[in-house]
Amino acid sequence: MAVLCNQVGYLPKCRKTAVLTAGKHFKVIQAEPGQDDGQVVMEGDARDADVDAASGDHVHVADFSQITQEGTYYIQNESGERSHCFRIGQDVYRALQKDMTKALYYQRCGCGLQEAYAGVYEHPVCHAHKAVLWSDHSVEKEVSGGWHDAGDYGRYISPAAVAVGHLLYAYLLFPDSFKDSLNIPESGNGFPDVLNECRYELEWMLKMQDEEGGAYHKLTSERHADFIMPEEDHAQFYLFTVSSMATADYAASMALASRVYRAYDDDFADRLYEAAVRACGWLERYPEYVGFRNPESCNTGEYDDVCDLDERLWAAAEMLVITGEQKYQEQMDRLLKENLTKTDFGWTDVSGFAALAILTDESHRASAESVADLRGAVLAEADRLVAVAEQSGYGVAMEPEDYIWGSNMVVLNRGMLLVLAALVIEQEDRKNAYEQTALAQLDYLLGMNAVDYSYVTGYGDHACRNPHNRPTECDGIELPMPGWVSGGPFKTPCDEVGREHIPEGTPPMKCYLDHAACYSLNEITIYWNSPAIFVAAYFNGK
Repeated sequence: MAVLCNQVGYLPKCRKTAVLTAGKHFKVIQAEPGQDDGQVVMEGDARDADVDAASGDHVHVADFSQITQEGTYYIQNESGERSHCFRIGQDVYRALQKDMTKALYYQRCGCGLQEAYAGVYEHPVCHAHKAVLWSDHSVEKEVSGGWHDAGDYGRYISPAAVAVGHLLYAYLLFPDSFKDSLNIPESGNGFPDVLNECRYELEWMLKMQDEEGGAYHKLTSERHADFIMPEEDHAQFYLFTVSSMATADYAASMALASRVYRAYDDDFADRLYEAAVRACGWLERYPEYVGFRNPESCNTGEYDDVCDLDERLWAAAEMLVITGEQKYQEQMDRLLKENLTKTDFGWTDVSGFAALAILTDESHRASAESVADLRGAVLAEADRLVAVAEQSGYGVAMEPEDYIWGSNMVVLNRGMLLVLAALVIEQEDRKNAYEQTALAQLDYLLGMNAVDYSYVTGYGDHACRNPHNRPTECDGIELPMPGWVSGGPFKTPCDEVGREHIPEGTPPMKCYLDHAACYSLNEITIYWNSPAIFVAAYFNGK
């Protein structure tokens, strides 16, 4: 494809760009239903952006921001090659956000998905049996529920906490973007459906706390299931040991959730708060890092890193916001002196959540010094990301080395950071730069990239269709559930099919295959959807 665009569309009042990899003259043409050629509404020359380092493409950037009339369009280059059709409209991201959120319902575990809510993707109850402790198989616990984490059937506390964190902050900051019904079993009960869906995950998380207040690191079988439907997976599930990383993430997300649900259900908010306090007590009793490693016979997700300071920082920030207690300010003061980014929202580094908590806290409970520290870090990183995006022919805030496993998570987390910067900056020119760069990350996700893929199932003329996801691959239905975000390009694919089909030396942005076996390129996860929902919610109707 020689003309690459956001295949879903553009907002009327925001910047609109497309990328030409052949020629520089372009026309924007209104797509008239039933006609081969519509009216030319604009033409001009695209800006030469030189060779894009991450793709190896020599690109020209076509700016058609002057078009504000709602409608359907395509772009044509001087050789007559066309882009996919796209819409310009105020509600262009509304259905996208809704389906990316509804996708989480399809990951529900411990229940059946009914046809009334799941349509053709219905299936019977799955994984309802009790789990046992890995350390003592004689101890059983009822821990059903929650969301399947990714393309497998495991459930993991740190990814769950991060996904819930993205979603709850999106609701807190942009509540008007969450008014649509998701058509889930709880719809119409007086809660916004995003909170209904999060509650399903939180109720499971509440079961994952041990007697001391620590959080079990994960709940999985010993080995990943074969490619079978969830109700066919009868393997024994195990509760693995407590880790400090999981417990701090747990404390933070429970405190945040308690704040959010207080307006709707005092009893539930109290349960969440009590769980957060107990988890913080565990952290105080175990101030040193308590890591996690898979037992030798276990191949399910490990989700561990070598440092828990960022998780403890997030927990301290959330507890300070909800309680105002000085001890949490003191914990933050100590942790802010550590070598932490303070700007990331992934499961490995959650320090950006501390900034999100403190900088959006209307009660202003943090010290002026903490606020200044976190604000300075956020704005400095936002400025860096704007500069990186300006050097990218595709407008994406990624260096070639940033295309790691789950690179779309990096793209979207950076979109979140840019949105946060736009929320806290006073200068209008910098605010506009942050917003435009954040929006460009959605453009990249939705098709303005070197492989011409919309990385969201069901969205765009050339959307990914074969995600690494067991139900999608095994249900006998041609199309996947709409709204799933693919992991995206990985500069060094590590699955067999990816290594076989992507030649060594392929530019990082082009290291992608839409293939169900490509777990390192095309898996789905709850925490790749959730930052996409956050960014889309900010721009929904803007």
